[in-house]
Amino acid sequence: MTEITEVPSPFCGIGTDDLTIHVEGLSVKVSENGCAVNTPAFEQDITDTSARVNGKEVSLELAVAKAADLLRASNQPVIGGCATDVNGMRGVMAVADKAGAVVDNVNFPAARRNFLALQDTGWMTTTLAEIKNRCDFLLVVGVDLEGFSPRFFERYLWNKESMFLDDTSQRDVVYLGKVPSGEASTSPTGGKAKVIPCADADLPEVMAVLRALVKGRKIVAESVCGVAINDLQGIAEQLKAAKYGVVTWAAGALGFDHAELTVQMLCEMVKDINTMDTRCSGFPLGGKEGDQTANQVCGWTSAYPARTRFSSGFPEYDPFLYDSNVMLANGEADVLFWVQAFNSASVPPVTELPTVVVARSGMTFAKEPEVFIPIGTPGIDHAGHAYRLDNVIAIHLKKLRDSGLPSTAEVLNAIEHAL
Repeated sequence: MTEITEVPSPFCGIGTDDLTIHVEGLSVKVSENGCAVNTPAFEQDITDTSARVNGKEVSLELAVAKAADLLRASNQPVIGGCATDVNGMRGVMAVADKAGAVVDNVNFPAARRNFLALQDTGWMTTTLAEIKNRCDFLLVVGVDLEGFSPRFFERYLWNKESMFLDDTSQRDVVYLGKVPSGEASTSPTGGKAKVIPCADADLPEVMAVLRALVKGRKIVAESVCGVAINDLQGIAEQLKAAKYGVVTWAAGALGFDHAELTVQMLCEMVKDINTMDTRCSGFPLGGKEGDQTANQVCGWTSAYPARTRFSSGFPEYDPFLYDSNVMLANGEADVLFWVQAFNSASVPPVTELPTVVVARSGMTFAKEPEVFIPIGTPGIDHAGHAYRLDNVIAIHLKKLRDSGLPSTAEVLNAIEHAL
């Protein structure tokens, strides 16, 4: 058995890099600093090692050739999932460019809410390092933060040492919307986070009133959607009194129509606070299923996020038209190509179209795809890089075992060369 320390994770989004892993053959066990997100992701067993075509095991070369044949015969292929590391996403882009495909990350329906707000009026956001060293007030809007990232508070809020704070345990935390699922937000000295619950669908109205209070507007009502105006006034005063306030949200948790307007309201409120002789920043949560990596690589190679079409011979971005699920439902695609290196439970949508799946070993299907190529997982079966949720760091991922499985990049580069 081999013990590997200081292992970074591509699964949790926050760049956890202090895991201790025990490796014995193909078995991987997290022995220290695991969490509800990382431990099961690292410890998943390998079940598939051979490629399949129409359900029959074949060589990797034959599977690659079949995948290339399907793409070559396609008029409009769609590459979905796009959950992989940097080199894997480069491979996705190369295949898309050559095959004239649409590229669509599995988490883009959530990311679109952020992109629409960002492209319309911009935002002011911060990084994990700045939160760790400066944040004295954290407002969590519409998301169970410890459910999203179980070790966020431990690593970035209740850290023992900080460059600009004498006592990190004195930081204040307020939840607005969802109630936290555990006690991670409780400070080391026992201070509890303040929780002001409200339904997701009420957040647009609640946030509009909160922004008005931040700007000093008079609110005549005593409550909005069941939330006391006095409670919102308290949040407004804390935001303005903080030396470095942070407002965080997860676009994927805002499951209501036109949630991008609520994201925009949050971002505009942050800008308002920065005109009041203090500092405040937004902090959008993400980084899972390779979503930040997909958008970063797609951005620097095409100038657009990962919902882009290449069938015209140049990249065309449209966050609505090139929704892979809509295209499949409307009969606008004729081949589905699914890439998922991290999560074997993230299966492709069931379709009658020819389907190619390049995915983590262990994926099971309601309908067997025409081609299935099991691949290694970045950070377990091969080294690589993946962007964490604040987009400023590409985490260097370690190889932990020799599984014999190819990487996403190796498979996609072979398919691209065969086209």
